[in-house]
Amino acid sequence: MTYPSTQLFIAGEWQDAADGRTLAVFNPSTGKEIGRVAHAGIPDLDRALAAAQKGFEVWRDLPAIERAKTMRRAAALMRERAGEIAAILTQENGKPLAEAKVEAMASADIIEWFADEGLRIYGRIVPSRGSLAVRQLVVKDPVGPVAAFTPWNFPINQVVRKLSAALASGCSMLVKAPEETPASPAALIKAFADAGVPAGVVGLVYGNPAEISNYLIPHPIIRKVTFTGSTPVGKMLAGLAGQHMKRVTMELGGHAPVIVCEDADIQLAVKAAGAAKFRNAGQVCISPTRFLVHSSVQKEFAETLATYARGLKVGDGLTEGTTMGPLANPRRLTAMAEFTEDAVKQGAKLLVGGERIGDAGNFWQPTILNDVPLSAKVFNDEPFGPMAAIRPFDKIEDAITEANRLSFGLAGYAFTSSLKNAHILSQRVEVGMLWVNQPATPSAELPFGGIKDSGYGSEGGPEAMEAYLNTRSVSITNV
Repeated sequence: MTYPSTQLFIAGEWQDAADGRTLAVFNPSTGKEIGRVAHAGIPDLDRALAAAQKGFEVWRDLPAIERAKTMRRAAALMRERAGEIAAILTQENGKPLAEAKVEAMASADIIEWFADEGLRIYGRIVPSRGSLAVRQLVVKDPVGPVAAFTPWNFPINQVVRKLSAALASGCSMLVKAPEETPASPAALIKAFADAGVPAGVVGLVYGNPAEISNYLIPHPIIRKVTFTGSTPVGKMLAGLAGQHMKRVTMELGGHAPVIVCEDADIQLAVKAAGAAKFRNAGQVCISPTRFLVHSSVQKEFAETLATYARGLKVGDGLTEGTTMGPLANPRRLTAMAEFTEDAVKQGAKLLVGGERIGDAGNFWQPTILNDVPLSAKVFNDEPFGPMAAIRPFDKIEDAITEANRLSFGLAGYAFTSSLKNAHILSQRVEVGMLWVNQPATPSAELPFGGIKDSGYGSEGGPEAMEAYLNTRSVSITNV
């Protein structure tokens, strides 16, 4: 399928930037330019903001059931178009076509769940302490136009979670999607536009990330900010939002620990953690990274995981049989080389991988490091690539201490056949999401978010809706 160039979506219309600027889009499997994306300037942002305000005033006054019907039409269109959208996503992101199609199809489920959840935004009546003539109400209203900032690793998923919660709550949203992967989020926005979302309710811009965030976040039209990305950038944006009293949801970086207990099913642990580790070439915020394995099973686990990694087929995501695609850009190749060199220099054993594949595209071998010291960079900084670092532990308390040592607290994994161990881990591992004896299984109905430096707020479950709603009290006395 031919890769499309991408325009801005403002006030219900697809359009070029006012000054005609564009940015190049590259295929990470080839390193070649495949298209262009419009580069918004301040005049474009002003038009998008004005449209978002007008769209909000229309959308908030529609009955929730009508909003839900429109959202369901968008979900149906995403299912119908999933194949062609997946091909676009693979070209710009690199992930295997099968993974891209799962992402496109899953977006429809997310839209539908939030459409239904929007019907359950309830207030309540609180009895008065005084006269029965007093009626006390708690009401929930949409917060207003929202600015969303999303990353390149899951360019559909990260937009649809935010957009669905906002629309179901009655808000409008202006999305600043990733310039590296612009066409797939544009396809999502097109599904909503074609479903009949009123002009201005959904907007889409691209451009200079710092310029756009510094302009949108303080702007009086924007009443809420939602961001997915790195912790350092998230802290800066949260600080800016705080200066202007804007509500914020932050889904930030992680460094997920994997605790493999002595009684774990090793085959299950490798299959589940391996699939999660190498999905999207490890470029996943919830990717398992620090493998803490009981010393009694370390050798078996490490060898089995290395065998799993050798069995992966790395290549162009559009090629049949590919199970792991390229990294997003050449910078990630440099980072992988630095992580590997540092770990080996400090005494880690390289079991498999550790090198670039070929000289065209951004391909890196699936990499397994064993006996990695705590001082190694990979045990302290998120590698965000196809790299698993293993070190042993003797007591579960030691594994938990290491899991909690870093400031991150997004996701964690554990494998054990003991209910006692599972109970201790569920209570003491400091992460927003913990999966025991399974790969990551996020869904629309479950909270999705971190604690500590991994952010705050949720992008799943009923909890996600609260960030898009104002809760007010109204007391009425009959006279």
